[in-house]
Amino acid sequence: MSARSKARKQALDILYESDIRSSDALVILESRDVTEEGPDARPIRDFTRELITGVSANKRKIDELIATYAQGWDMDRLAAVDRNILRLGIFEIIWSDELADGIAIDEAITLAKDLSTDDSATFIHGLLGKISSIKDSVAR
Repeated sequence: MSARSKARKQALDILYESDIRSSDALVILESRDVTEEGPDARPIRDFTRELITGVSANKRKIDELIATYAQGWDMDRLAAVDRNILRLGIFEIIWSDELADGIAIDEAITLAKDLSTDDSATFIHGLLGKISSIKDSVAR
């Protein structure tokens, strides 16, 4: 697993915890960043920090996009893990210019296959594909 994939997984863990606890992801991020030496050291990767900060800053718009394009699915009906995989994927597609949309979509599908269901992976693929096709018309 690449370093960026590990950072995405770390970001997903924090976003998921934030979602199920109704907490601020940035607060959880800071509480997890233990940098001193020893067995409890758990430094947060820079890319994880970038993802969490970006999703948090754009969460309202991201959630609007999910609600609009997840035809027939309420945000509350989506599994928490799927909802947060979508948040990461949409952030990377719309606000991150560092990688191609296809890579962001593939990474989201991999997370869904590893942590959710095959049906979730298909759903996430379709939704992120749609977001990618309209991203130029989405106001940042």
